[in-house]
Amino acid sequence: MTLSWQVVLIAAAGIAAGAIGSAGGITSLVSYPALLATGVPALPADVANLVAAVACWPGSAFASRPELLGRAGWLRRWAGAAAVGGATGSALLLLTSSQGFRLAVPFLVAAGSLALLAAPAVTALRSRDTQRFALARFIGLLLVSAYGGYFGAGSGIMTLALLLITVDHQIAAANALKNMLIGAASVASALTFITFGPVDWAAVIPLGAGMFAGSMIGPRLVRRIPAGLLRHLVALLGLGLAVKLWITPT
Repeated sequence: MTLSWQVVLIAAAGIAAGAIGSAGGITSLVSYPALLATGVPALPADVANLVAAVACWPGSAFASRPELLGRAGWLRRWAGAAAVGGATGSALLLLTSSQGFRLAVPFLVAAGSLALLAAPAVTALRSRDTQRFALARFIGLLLVSAYGGYFGAGSGIMTLALLLITVDHQIAAANALKNMLIGAASVASALTFITFGPVDWAAVIPLGAGMFAGSMIGPRLVRRIPAGLLRHLVALLGLGLAVKLWITPT
């Protein structure tokens, strides 16, 4: 991690990953392979990717100010659940082998992608049973955040689908909330890794710097892309990632 080309590649991948992830896509689709390409082994790359993702939080928050206006109370209530889930997933990663769990990853990513496509129809049911949807949101957020702290690829898609179904059918608003909840989970995950596990800071620093810059681009793109088109693009990316992980699991 001492060569300048490696640092440049990781930083560039971070910019692209931050922009894609904060726009509702898959951050790890770009950042994780870039880390592997520069010689970082799989598990340290996973940890570095999750720690660096913290940098997306302030950037996307700044860029999403219009969508987050008046949402502070809601975020205070739900960010805690995301943080608990993220810390739990990261602790499991440090304590257990990831191979068995990752066999299920393609199916989880595919399920989240299909849920995105189904979100408009399902949201019509939300007003009929608010209490049940709140419980589903709580359980879903814990599980998705735990998965995000464990591996992360596709967790943004799953969280976005969950929020589109249970909170807000407007994709720009749901995406802004998703970025904040993913940020809370990322902070908890990063603190867990920093406290109990080795972190490759030579990879984290350039990747995080790039992610911070890229995360200020994504929310602005979401406002300009038609919601239906964006939903289908994100779902297509997710299904593509699911196929790739199924064929060649990491």
